[in-house]
Amino acid sequence: MNGDEATRAQPVLPLRPKDPVQLGRYRIVGRLGEGGMGSVYLAERPDGGPVAVKVVRADLADDVTFRNRFRSEVARARQVPPFCTAEVLDADPDHDPPYLVVEYVDGPSLADVVQARGPLTPANLHGLAIGVAAALTAIHGAGVIHRDLKPSNVLLALGSPKVIDFGIAQGVDGATGHTTHGQMVGTVAYMAPERFGTDGTQVLTAAADVFAWGAVVAYAGTGRIPFFADSGPVMAVRILTQEPDLDGLEPTLRELVGQALAKDPTQRPTARALLDRLLASGSRRGLDLTETLAGEPQLLAAAAGAPLAVGTPANTTRIAAFGPVDAEPASPAVPAVRPATSWWSRITTIALVLLLLVVAAGVVGVYLSRQQHTAASGPTSPTNSAPGSDPAHSAGPSTSPSVALPPGVPPGAHQVLADQLAAAGNWQPINDGGNKASCVLQGSGLLVTKQDPFTYRCPGPSDLRTTFEGRTEFAILVDVTILRPDSCAGIWFRFTDAAGGYVVKVCQDRYEVVTHSPGGINRLRAFTFDGARVPTGTRTQVAISVRGDNITLYRNGKQLGVLADSTFPRGRVVLGISEADSQDRPPYVVSFANIEIWSTA
Repeated sequence: MNGDEATRAQPVLPLRPKDPVQLGRYRIVGRLGEGGMGSVYLAERPDGGPVAVKVVRADLADDVTFRNRFRSEVARARQVPPFCTAEVLDADPDHDPPYLVVEYVDGPSLADVVQARGPLTPANLHGLAIGVAAALTAIHGAGVIHRDLKPSNVLLALGSPKVIDFGIAQGVDGATGHTTHGQMVGTVAYMAPERFGTDGTQVLTAAADVFAWGAVVAYAGTGRIPFFADSGPVMAVRILTQEPDLDGLEPTLRELVGQALAKDPTQRPTARALLDRLLASGSRRGLDLTETLAGEPQLLAAAAGAPLAVGTPANTTRIAAFGPVDAEPASPAVPAVRPATSWWSRITTIALVLLLLVVAAGVVGVYLSRQQHTAASGPTSPTNSAPGSDPAHSAGPSTSPSVALPPGVPPGAHQVLADQLAAAGNWQPINDGGNKASCVLQGSGLLVTKQDPFTYRCPGPSDLRTTFEGRTEFAILVDVTILRPDSCAGIWFRFTDAAGGYVVKVCQDRYEVVTHSPGGINRLRAFTFDGARVPTGTRTQVAISVRGDNITLYRNGKQLGVLADSTFPRGRVVLGISEADSQDRPPYVVSFANIEIWSTA
């Protein structure tokens, strides 16, 4: 229902002549709200207790696609533990019209609270951040991606917040759900960058929910949408190209929210990592977490029963906290209501385990404080750094490493530059309106945007650290992410403004080595990936090794091939965007991170 489910405390509207008065054994007493798939009603069980009943619109009930989508929503909602969402009590997907019965949550939405009272206090904000992170941990652990987390889908019930509405949810196995080609479902203000500018078959991961968590917490703490603009398209561009507005958040939470809002999904923490960091930061701030959470056993259970590991940067591998689930149950049966004694006995057991975790939080806090810079950088794709090098940008050549050199680095080479490209230093930001281009340094890397399909180079180091003579052996290692279809990154080397140089053109389906001079562009050789096309938003480590006239390319540590050419004898290293594969799909957007340059000179 695209988030308009109204299982929340709000005025109950009177029934209209066309509204049902009875569905199964439930008596309809009023309207709570409407959304894209239908209406939500306040109803009474036979024993008089309140429930919320979600009903598919009459004009959609006979549509096979929408009925399947509704059936999927029922299946997804049942997979999620009830402490973090409105519990599914009953369902009849085959009824005319189909309906779903969930518990009535007696609490306002986060959107209503912020609109009425303004931003949350720091203490309440920290509790909200923990509660929603715990909910996402459980949701992802149950094998579900929500895809429409936003303030109106967070209900502030007694105990911990509840995340509702799984109408557009999908499994973490990478199924594309019911989104069709060209259709984008969700709320733009809280949608992750990888959801824009691709076709409807793109595989999303749980990292999209983590981005939404960051936007929701930012809104709750500041009263502002972090990428606000007057229109959805402009807001989407800001999400793709600009930094969020996080002014007003306290430093520790601001840092974590900033990581959750990273443009690159592989750089965002998992929901479990968010929860761990929030609990640890609470311990460092002197909060008594045992006392704070003692009245919320479900929240304790979420922390203790969460997935213990996520194996891939894309958040797609998990140890499920609530047991294995099918990605798409074919015909779910109506569940029996769980006996309260069974649920609470499990909570008691898990809570005892978590008490030990809370006791250990102080020790963990000391460790995390020592590792603050590492934790702040979030998960990264595999890169190699020389011992003693500054993670942001090194001041000069490092000593010869005592560990094995990265793939492609010549023997005897030393690291002359290392830069995460997270802040201005070796590379500087620029907004070049005349060339319809920009180079933006953000927490997750150097973002390069071009509004037309031509090349553009970002201002970089002009000193001798990245300028190499023909006799010098050197290597460039950098993480590259293609963020828009048909965009290609460019890595220039042995380049001068007067003569030109070599370019490694990094595209979704190949790498090309070309010469780029005032006379034009000439392709020397292309290296393809066996027909595979790298999805947008996927970070790849590119390595270029130059030894004499031989240029060797590596992809994620694996050698692609070698070519020999002696056109350009000398020049510097430059990053930017290369000419696009298609002339009609602007803007073209790529990003770079974690660049290392090694040399024997």
